[in-house]
Amino acid sequence: MNTIFRKSALSVAGLLTAGGVVAAPAVAAQAAGPGAADGGAREVRVQYEAQPNFYYCGPAATRIALTAQGHAPSQDEVAGKLGTTEAGTDSAEETTRVLNEVTGEAEYETVSIGAAAAKPEHVEKLRADVREAVDDDRAVVANIMGTASDVDGVAHSYEGGHYLTVTGYRDGGDTVKIADPYFEGQEYWMDLDVLADWTAKRGYSA
Repeated sequence: MNTIFRKSALSVAGLLTAGGVVAAPAVAAQAAGPGAADGGAREVRVQYEAQPNFYYCGPAATRIALTAQGHAPSQDEVAGKLGTTEAGTDSAEETTRVLNEVTGEAEYETVSIGAAAAKPEHVEKLRADVREAVDDDRAVVANIMGTASDVDGVAHSYEGGHYLTVTGYRDGGDTVKIADPYFEGQEYWMDLDVLADWTAKRGYSA
């Protein structure tokens, strides 16, 4: 599925905060990588599952993150807790609330950049948050908007907004692994500063 199709699907759906139409869900366990207290690379073990419709990116991304901590509710259950409708999921405040509610912990907080582009301090904050979460066997849920390219040069375009899950890092946190629920099995690596700009107008739960 190419970038042009993604833009078209989002435009036709008239989305505010959701991804595009997806294939049927698929589940796969992701293996954890080596420890990284020294700044190497690490991935958390998650159960990937694609979103089943154009507006369930919030529930899907949140569910992927919850599986890292041993919780596997259905996407419908998560959607109910998030208050997701066909207009999508309101904000990262909702994903933070549900992550803490389901895990029974208060480990997650919402971080908002509130600018058109991330500044160096925002990039460093995101790096620290991703590393802290992943080192603690937690995933990060990001609410993004716009177009960004992964390390292979593939563009991912969500002009109406989208949710995805950050499940790992390498190069000391300069590069992060993304589990994108948009369609079946979509995972890729992205430069951290690119992800920071992608989340700049929205926010993330870490």
